[in-house]
This record gives sequence, C-alpha cells and structure tokens, in this order.
Amino acid sequence: MIISRTPLRASFCGGGTDIDSFSYNEEEGGMVVSTTLQSYIHITVNKRFDDRVRVSYSKMELVDNFEDLEHELVREAMRITGITSGVEITTIADIPSRGTGLGSSSSVTVGLLNALHAFAGHHASPKQLAEEACMIEIEILNQPIGRQDQYAAAFGGINSISFSSERVEVMPLKINKNIIERIEAEFSLVFTGLSRSASKILSETSDSQEAKFKRLRLIRDQAFLSKKMLENGELEELGKLLANTWELKRELSQSISNDDLDTIYDSLMDLGANGAKLLGAGGGGFFLVHGSPEFRERLLLNFGKDYKIFYIFTTSSCILKNYKRYVCKERINQNL
Repeated sequence: MIISRTPLRASFCGGGTDIDSFSYNEEEGGMVVSTTLQSYIHITVNKRFDDRVRVSYSKMELVDNFEDLEHELVREAMRITGITSGVEITTIADIPSRGTGLGSSSSVTVGLLNALHAFAGHHASPKQLAEEACMIEIEILNQPIGRQDQYAAAFGGINSISFSSERVEVMPLKINKNIIERIEAEFSLVFTGLSRSASKILSETSDSQEAKFKRLRLIRDQAFLSKKMLENGELEELGKLLANTWELKRELSQSISNDDLDTIYDSLMDLGANGAKLLGAGGGGFFLVHGSPEFRERLLLNFGKDYKIFYIFTTSSCILKNYKRYVCKERINQNL
C-alpha cells in the first residue's frame, strides 16, 4: 500500500494574480505569498485482486474501466501516471475537502499524482507534481483557477511564488524560528461554516477586465509587501494589510462576500483583530485572522469549534512508506 500526505495552504497576499489571464499578460506577472499548514489530504493506493478500480471519497465508485469514473481528478491522475486498472484509491481529508479556501482540490490532485507515481515505482519531483496537477485542473478539466495551490502543495513551506508566461518560480522565504513561532501564535483560522465553488466564483467578475487588472496589480504589490513583512517579523503590519487585501478582493466579484460573511468579519474586528481576509476564491471557507495572543482567547470563547490554531508545516507532499512508523521522504525547507 502507498500512502501520500499532502499539506493544505493559506495565502497571505497575492491571490488572484496567479490566474493565467492575468500573469501571462502582465510584464511583472503575478505573485502569491503563502504557507502550508499542519492539515493534510491523505491518499491511499492499494493493489486489488482483480482489474477493476475502486475509489472511495465522499462516495464510493467501483468501475470496470477507469474512464467511467465520475471523480475527474482521480481519472485524469490515473491517465497521466499510467495506473489505469487493478487499484483501490481512498482520499481522506483533515478538513472539509471542498470550498474551504485552503487549496484542498489541488492538494488532492498533487497527492493522487504522488501516490500513483510511487505505486508505479517512480519518484516525482515537486516541480513535476505541480506541473502535472496544473495540467489536469487547468488544461484538461478547464477549471478557471490559478496555479498557486498546486505549487504550494507540491513544494511545501513558506514561499513567495511568482507566475509568468515563461515559468513558475518558488522562492522559500528567509524566516527565522522566532518569527515562525510568532506567526503561529498570532495568526488564526476561523471557519465560516459556508462553502462554495472556487471555479464558479473565479469565472465571475463585476467589472471590466481593465478594472479587474488594476485591482489585481494592487494585490500583487501587496504580495511584495507581505514578503518583506514576514521576513522582517512585521506581523502587526501584515495583519493590517490583510484587511486592505480583503477590501480589494471583495470588489473583484459580487460572489466573494455576502451578508453572513460580512457579519463574521465585523465580529472578528470587534473582538480586536488587526485584520482578516477570506482565504481562497471567497464565498465561504476560512478567514485568516491576525491578532494578539489575548485576541485568540476571545476567539475561542466566541467562535468555539470553528476556531482553528494556525500551525505551519514546512514540508512538501510526501510518501508515507510505513504508516505506523510515520516515515516520510520529505523535502525540508532549508531556510526554516
């Protein structure tokens, strides 16, 4: 049995600038600053006694031909890796697997590719996993999404990721241990209880392309600022920047926010947050919130089970060779 473990991600700034329609047409391209988290997608691949394919996720599929699978990500990952029969595949998520804003769909795709390549006896590099995941989601399935999630999941760590028509470049941030501890102490995740389709929201726009690109350029500039703030430990300033990012982001589409989300945001600010933004495309999922350690205590009292501590995980998608021993072949971020 092969078991892969792939982290989810949270982006500080720059979301939306990783979409090809923007990054391919801008001289400076796009840029996102993000980190992976200690929440994962686990994929298991096991050999069957016959040639059929069984896939278990929120539902169960058992087919004679992999082409008949309804799960598009599994079907296309099998096609790319050449593992097309005689396997059982299971996906297990630490959080709701869709509509959370944590890049879960792309983590599933990266984890599937990693596990299937390992099942075939091949080692896939983070770059290969990210490129193949983008090929599946964007080029084959025509989802109107960006490329940040695939690269974040495949490479892991705290990175600035630059996007252009020529390449995607992943640059680990130079952050010391003390700053990492402060990030984990001051940033929190709050679940809204709402979910949405990222591809649907990203396909909508409330403005002309010129107006949209103008806002995305400002969001890209904020990503450059957030990189410097993280490396310098200017976390309070970064928290305030989140609030500005959220105001710009919500202007991109009418579906990004709604009355329920606005109420949650206002409650967070009333509790003493320095800033907050909805992760992912918007419409639901998790708020990323910055505040003091005392603010966390108020979060726990007011949001209860929907409050999640922000733990950073600095490794990439990995293969668990022996689940009981929890041994990983991981690419450790050398700068952390």
